[in-house]
This record gives sequence, C-alpha cells and structure tokens, in this order.
Amino acid sequence: MLGLFNFQSLLTIILLLICTCTYIHHLWPSLLDRNKTGVMGTFWKCARIGERKSPYISACCLAMAIAMVFWT
Repeated sequence: MLGLFNFQSLLTIILLLICTCTYIHHLWPSLLDRNKTGVMGTFWKCARIGERKSPYISACCLAMAIAMVFWT
C-alpha cells in the first residue's frame, strides 16, 4: 500500500521529510537557502519548521516511534 493512503504512514513521511531537510540544512545551509521559492522551496520550508519547532518535532518523532513499536 502506498504510504500516502495510510494516515500514520503519511505522518511518518512528513516527519522524516522535516527531519531530513533540517539535517541537510545544518550541514549545507547554502544548498537550501538558494531555493526559497518553487518546488524546492518546500524543502527550505520544512527545514525552517524543523529548526524553529524542534522540541515539538522531536516529541512527535518519539511518539511516532512508540506508536510504531507498540501498535503496529
């Protein structure tokens, strides 16, 4: 089943996208900073969300990991 049709899988994909973009922006800031508009701007926005809301994103990742271990 495609991950976008299952709500839990969709949330996992979004969290992984935010965490990955934040990590890439931490290592290579110029890679995402030059693409702030268009389709590539989505990755820049995900990196901003990960940087500014990092305690909440971390809590969501932890909750998602616990949910995957115990409920799937």
